[in-house]
Amino acid sequence: MTITSDSTTPPGHGTHNPTVASSSPSADEFAERFLNSTLATAETMSVYLGERLGWYRCLVDHGPLTADDLASRTATDARYAREWLEMQAAFGILDADLSGRPTTFGIPPGVAEVLTDTSSRSYLGALPRMFAASFGRLSELLDAYRTGGGVSWEQLGADARECQAALNKPWFDADLAPALAAIDHLHQRLSRPGAKIADIGFGAGHSTIALAHAYPDATFVGLDVDAASVQMARDNAEAEGLGDRVQFHLAGGEEAVAHGPFDAAFAFECLHDMPRPVEVLAATRQALAPGAPMIVMDEAVSDEFSGPADELDKLMYGFSLFVCLPDSMSSPPSVATGTVMRPATLRSYAEQAGFRSVEVLPIEDFAFFRFYELRTG
Repeated sequence: MTITSDSTTPPGHGTHNPTVASSSPSADEFAERFLNSTLATAETMSVYLGERLGWYRCLVDHGPLTADDLASRTATDARYAREWLEMQAAFGILDADLSGRPTTFGIPPGVAEVLTDTSSRSYLGALPRMFAASFGRLSELLDAYRTGGGVSWEQLGADARECQAALNKPWFDADLAPALAAIDHLHQRLSRPGAKIADIGFGAGHSTIALAHAYPDATFVGLDVDAASVQMARDNAEAEGLGDRVQFHLAGGEEAVAHGPFDAAFAFECLHDMPRPVEVLAATRQALAPGAPMIVMDEAVSDEFSGPADELDKLMYGFSLFVCLPDSMSSPPSVATGTVMRPATLRSYAEQAGFRSVEVLPIEDFAFFRFYELRTG
C-alpha cells in the first residue's frame, strides 16, 4: 500500500495568509473533482458486491467466464452478473474479450492479488466492507450527528469486524515479529521464558496469534469488549493450536489489573476508538510489572491539522466520521478522539495515565501505522 504523507503544498495554499487554509477551486474544478469522487464511490461499492458475492474469487479460480457461467458457478442472477462484469470492465478492473459471443471476462493478476489474496500485504478486497457497514447505518448516523450520540462497533456488525481483521492480518502475520525483533530491548523482554503479555482490544486476535507464534515461551491475555470479536479470536487461536497459551476475555482494558501483572502490553489500532482511553491506559500501566512497557500501534497521521491534507489523513477522516468517532461516542462519557489521533493527543493521554515518557519506535512502512512505546520507568 502506498498511501503516504505528502509534503507538497496543496494548490492555492499560498503564504499570503498562513491562518487561512483553502484549496480555492473554481466551480468547474470542484464539479469535476466531485464527479470523480462519485465515480470512486460507485467503484468501491461494486468491489463490495464482487467480494461478497464471490465473483472475484470465481474469476480467479475459473475465469475467463461469461456472465452466465459466473452466475451459474456462484448461484447468482445472470442479468446482475452481466451488468457488474460490464461495469468492472468499464472501470478497467476486469478484462473483456470482445472477440467472441458472448463476451468473456477475466481478472488480471495484479487486480486478483489486491482483491482476493488475503495473505498479500497489498490485499484490500475487504476494504469496502467498512463503508458498507456504516452506510447501512446512515439513519442512525444522521441521528448521532444531530444529538451527539453514536453508533457502536457492535451495531456496525460483521462487515466492520471482518474488514479490519482481514486488512491487518497479512501485516501481523508477515511483519509484526520482524518489526519487534528489530527493537532489541523489546525483543529481549518478550523472549523471556514465562513472559506474560497483554493485548488490549485484540479484535479477531490476529495480533495476539502472531505474537504467540513469534514468542513461544510467553503466554498471552487478550481483553476486548466486543463479544463477537472475542468468539472470532478464540476460534482463530484454536485453529492455530494456541489455545493453551492464548486466552481471550470479554473485558475492557480498564480491567487489566485483574489479569496481570504483565511483562508488556500492546494495543493495536484501537486506542482512538475507546471512549475513555486515559482510564484504559492507567489501568494497563497499573497492570504492568516494574519497568514493563506498553506498545500502542495507531494510525500514522500527520502531527497537526493544517487544512488540505495528504491521502492518509483524508482516508482516516473518512473512517473517523463514519466508523470510529460514532463508535467512541456510543458509550458516554467519551473523549471522542476519532481515527485522526495526533501524536500530541496520544502523549497527553499517556501522561494523564501516569506513563513517564512516550517514544516513537523506529518501525516504518508498516501499512498505515505508527508504533509508540509508553514507558513506566
